[in-house]
Amino acid sequence: MTRRRTGRARAWVELLRVSALFSVPGDALAGAAAAGVRPGRGTLCAIGASLCLYEAGMALNDWADRAEDAAERPHRPLPSGRIAPSAALAASAALTAAGLALASRAGRPPLAVATALAATVWAYDLGLKHTPAGPATMATARALDLLLGATASTGGNHGPCHRAVHALPSAALLGAHTYAVTAVSRHETQGGSTRTPLAALAVTLAVAGAASGEVLGARPATTATTVSTPSGPPAPAPAPHPHPALPSGRTLPSSPPLPPSRPPSSRLARPTRRPVPSRGLGSLLALAYARTPATLLLHAALNPSAALTERAVGGGIRATIPLQAALAARAGAPGTALALLGLVPAARALARKVSPT
Repeated sequence: MTRRRTGRARAWVELLRVSALFSVPGDALAGAAAAGVRPGRGTLCAIGASLCLYEAGMALNDWADRAEDAAERPHRPLPSGRIAPSAALAASAALTAAGLALASRAGRPPLAVATALAATVWAYDLGLKHTPAGPATMATARALDLLLGATASTGGNHGPCHRAVHALPSAALLGAHTYAVTAVSRHETQGGSTRTPLAALAVTLAVAGAASGEVLGARPATTATTVSTPSGPPAPAPAPHPHPALPSGRTLPSSPPLPPSRPPSSRLARPTRRPVPSRGLGSLLALAYARTPATLLLHAALNPSAALTERAVGGGIRATIPLQAALAARAGAPGTALALLGLVPAARALARKVSPT
């Protein structure tokens, strides 16, 4: 009985690609950083919703591809009979409902983004995956996941959500990376493509270069509002006005000089402190991101076998974490960036036991 339960648990771990889950929380955290807010309760709701919707997509993917996997990957949980197709479909529906419920706890705008994300995931798995629109659909899903974190972290109300607009550049970079990885994954069962890994390598280098820079206009450095005086030479001092003489010939004593007043600029200066983007850390993390899949993509291009292509896809999935960290550092959140980087060893260790693809 114990062995049967262990085998069933192992089958669900494989179906849900648990090793890839480490790449999910960084979407919401990078979105919060790009929006210029600290992670809070809404961010936690977004992370929970993202995890549920991600796992729903994994289960639905295998349910939709069960006939194809029976011919190409018979060892997978559904074609091998370790999990019933109906159970996988029911799990996908339940996880989708749970994800939407968690998003609703953060407010209506996050729920709207989560609904669009869930619709994108289901559309990809049920119809768009094997069409030319497949990579773009998956890229849209990942970008929406980052925007979900940005929207939920800003309070979930219509007023503060305008700050989530600052997360659009980060969402675009994450989407570009996802597009490249998805395009390569379309060849992981049969291999044979040299152009696609080379194109993905070019996209990776471009994303790394953009991620190492500063967010333009989103989080400026310390500023101050001052009132400046007109430029030019100082005005001459007024001539002293003589006092009228008294009948005795004496004059009134001169009045003591007034104390110097503070300049207007020092009275009205109101510094506004905002975090400065961590350029050095962002560059290092962007380099770490590019280094993760670059070698594997080059190997897949030189020898386009199914095994090397699958390894390149796995490397691209793991590279999502340092990319999220680089985006957080780019937005001025080095603490979040370092925390995300700490997930890399755990993701790498678990990927050796359970394939993320």
